[in-house]
Amino acid sequence: MQKQAPTGREAEWRARIACNRVLTVPRGDVAGSQTTRATLGLRELIFAGDLEPEQRVPEIGLAERLGVSRTPLRLALGTLAHEGLLRPLPGGGFVVCSFSLDDVADAIELRGVLEGTAARFAAERLGSESELAGLVAVTEELDIVVGRRSPVLEQFVDLNDAYHGELVRLAKSDALTRAIANVVALPFASPGALLASQAALTREREVLVVAQHQHRAMLEAVGAGHGARAEEIAREHARLAMLNLELVLGSESALERLPGAPLLRRVV
Repeated sequence: MQKQAPTGREAEWRARIACNRVLTVPRGDVAGSQTTRATLGLRELIFAGDLEPEQRVPEIGLAERLGVSRTPLRLALGTLAHEGLLRPLPGGGFVVCSFSLDDVADAIELRGVLEGTAARFAAERLGSESELAGLVAVTEELDIVVGRRSPVLEQFVDLNDAYHGELVRLAKSDALTRAIANVVALPFASPGALLASQAALTREREVLVVAQHQHRAMLEAVGAGHGARAEEIAREHARLAMLNLELVLGSESALERLPGAPLLRRVV
């Protein structure tokens, strides 16, 4: 069965999810702009399967393909090696990594530990009710999206990212913010990493309803200053991603929509 190419809007959205995070560059920073282009382009090639797992990255010609010079490409290769997408070779060069289901489970569990700590910090360090305004607003918007008979997945993804960003902000910890940024760069570990494929699942709305119930419960725990409860919910919320992955792996059409699916050893 031939794999159907995504539409332009869907391809753009899936590529953004695959990249996990948005890199911003000061205007006029040409070198930085080329490095960003190389990093995003290389990551997209890896997630799409254009660069196959466990094969050496063909650096010759790749710079031209990405429209950058050799130096930004080298920096991009180093960045993706740090993120865990590439593995450096002893004699130089890089190979694309592949991931087992245990690797994915470990990454999701680690995110749960860190986000659980963020939720606890947020509850313990909340200075006033007004500080919750951002989290309350995005939670209410998520209620509206999930409450529709046919939720718009793109809207949920954007608001879900905003929710998790607000939670980290409320933790008021630079060290924790950096740690979470590092772990969500791991393949399939970010809060929205598996959401792109859910449109093809019959249980899509059920999963979103459960996720939103946890969002609201977490908000209430943080607002009440119940740190242990907030941490427990956040860790359980992260584990919902493993259920999402199991559902996706059981659906061929959903698997085709999963950014980075070629990197999973079970499906390569």
